[in-house]
Amino acid sequence: MQNYNIKMNLTQRIQLLAKLGDYLQENNTEWQAVKQRAYEANAWFAPEFIDLACENIARYFLQKNLLTDWAEKYAVPNEQNHQQTVGIVMAGNIPLVGFHDFLCAFISGYKQLIKLSSKDNVLLPFLINKIIAWNADAASVVAFSDSLRHCNAYIATGSNNSGRYFEYYFGKYPSIIRKNRTSAAVLTGAESSTELDLLCDDMMLYFGLGCRNVTKLLVPESYRFEPLLNALKRYNYFFDFHKYKHNFDYQLALLQMNSKFYMNSGAVILTENEALFSPISVVHYDFYKEEKELSFLKNNESIQCLIGNQYLPFGKAQQPTLSDYADGVDTMHFLNKID
Repeated sequence: MQNYNIKMNLTQRIQLLAKLGDYLQENNTEWQAVKQRAYEANAWFAPEFIDLACENIARYFLQKNLLTDWAEKYAVPNEQNHQQTVGIVMAGNIPLVGFHDFLCAFISGYKQLIKLSSKDNVLLPFLINKIIAWNADAASVVAFSDSLRHCNAYIATGSNNSGRYFEYYFGKYPSIIRKNRTSAAVLTGAESSTELDLLCDDMMLYFGLGCRNVTKLLVPESYRFEPLLNALKRYNYFFDFHKYKHNFDYQLALLQMNSKFYMNSGAVILTENEALFSPISVVHYDFYKEEKELSFLKNNESIQCLIGNQYLPFGKAQQPTLSDYADGVDTMHFLNKID
């Protein structure tokens, strides 16, 4: 990416992003065709989940007032002259999961070079090309490449294994290296039917593939699972997706062969397990006697969200705001320190 002055100021960038939010909400036939291509390229990207990701981005990210307040919080100047390039390695577990990293670099005025995941390489390029069509100057600050050489800083998201690779190659530069994370919920047994329905969303949206999906339940010893199992039945349609059903059948067979106790709502398995992370179609649970036993959950590097009446409200796991940073690392603050 060439080193030349950025012509767009902050006001213009915010206007472009707000226009993109309007475009997503219009959901015209052009965008519907792009979303269909993304689903055909990755069967985990069910149309309803692409729509949900776009709705949340438009509603919680791409509003002019939200973007303006966010930029003011970090004292982003209207005129900038950054010469640095930020290399971004994006994940692909859920649709547009890397959009927030693009947004942070774009609003901060940095040039960015993006390496897309092969699982999510349709949606973001189209949206960025849409921005460029509206303002050609955007082409000077956003580009895609399979090789992220000669960048001044890096933001890389992946698994624990890829995280070690990222640290080897990017660790000598200013960098944010993200590894595996998941989410947990603390239940008391007094949750209402509405709260249980919202918890089911926290668990099951995007097939449970996101780091903000609840994969571990902490419940009191006297907890009755029947209401939750009944609430989960509205996700039984997941069996219509062969990839999900294949995982369910496999995990169920493993539990049966190993004579492990489990509960089955129809399309999701609950089983007692100490591990925070669970396979697709499975949610782990563990019992607690007293609240002090849950102290290990706080500031746990493996937990992205902690859901419950005393924590993040039920149903909010998949509605991150502009200031909800992955791994709890403030990306905007990081970018402000590069110069």
